Amino acid sequence: MAVNASREEWKIQHGVFDQFTLRVIEKLRGQQHFDQLKGALALGKEANVFTAHAQEPVVVKIYRLENRDFHQMIRYLMADPRFMHMKKRKREIVFAWAQREYRNLLLAREVIPVPKPVTHFKNVLVMEQIGDPAPKLKDAPPKDPEKFFKTICLYMKKLYAHNMVHGDLSEFNILNYNEQPIFIDFSQASRVTAPDAQELWERDKKNIISAAKKVGVTLTEEDFRPNGF
Repeated sequence: MAVNASREEWKIQHGVFDQFTLRVIEKLRGQQHFDQLKGALALGKEANVFTAHAQEPVVVKIYRLENRDFHQMIRYLMADPRFMHMKKRKREIVFAWAQREYRNLLLAREVIPVPKPVTHFKNVLVMEQIGDPAPKLKDAPPKDPEKFFKTICLYMKKLYAHNMVHGDLSEFNILNYNEQPIFIDFSQASRVTAPDAQELWERDKKNIISAAKKVGVTLTEEDFRPNGF
């Protein structure tokens, strides 16, 4: 059994373990990517995230097959050369979305610290667990806010120089791991050449400026200048 609760209990409580997803979980468990699921880290409209037992602690992200944001997913996928020719059936869209986050994490970790992706299959993504687990920035303000947010800006610029914009960056998608920022949730990350990349970049900046202001840090355009590092 891949979960430490009955299948019906998880299905009722979390609306995630339909029979198809249970088979995917069992397959990944059979491949020894994890032993059993533990507690829920996040229960969202796009995906539910759980910690899991493994040789090293991992996080299992399960994308909802009944996701209501298919049109938004398609918009991002069609602007991504890696997925432009995918079939537009709903399940295929969700599978591609999971694969996209896996591949984006692989690219991002070339230049900044992010969770190491372990594997993906269908609508499930397995990645390393950061910390025990590490809290999100929204729940754990840094002891040195100035240094913390300057590092966030540096990571954003490094991603940009690496042809990537996170696209959904905020205090909800940054972990505070031992006073170091770790970016998570890369399914919306896009190439800087994507049609809406500049809009995504500006949105990320606005969110980070707002989060910094809450802890008394003032960021300027210079802090985000892509070629300024």
